[in-house]
Amino acid sequence: MQRKLRLKRREDFSRIYRNGKSFANSQFVVYWSRQLKAEPFRLGVSASKKIGNAVVRNRMRRLVKEIVRHNADRVVPQLDFIIIVRKPAVGMKMKELEKSILHILKRAGLLKNNR
Repeated sequence: MQRKLRLKRREDFSRIYRNGKSFANSQFVVYWSRQLKAEPFRLGVSASKKIGNAVVRNRMRRLVKEIVRHNADRVVPQLDFIIIVRKPAVGMKMKELEKSILHILKRAGLLKNNR
C-alpha cells in the first residue's frame, strides 16, 4: 500500500467515525466517507488490543493492507475508509480474509461493478 493512500491523522479518523457510514460482518467493520480531496482512495486499519498482542495486531494490519492493495483497482475512487479487525478474523487463512473483506466492501457499495 502506497504511503499516500493511507489514513494517518487523528482528524481524518475522527471525521470518518463521526460523519461516515458503516457496515459490518463477523470479522470486520468498515466505516467510509467521501474524500475532501480528489485522490484515488485512502485506507486506515484499526486493530484493538482485544484481538491479541502487538505481533497479532500488526500482522492483521499488514494482511488487510495487502488484500486491499491487490484489489485496489476494484475500489471506488475518492473515498476514505477504515477497516476495523474483529477477533474472529485472527484465526482465518489469507484466502478467507480476502473473501470476507471483499464481501464487506461489496455490501457497503465500495467496489466497482466491473466483476
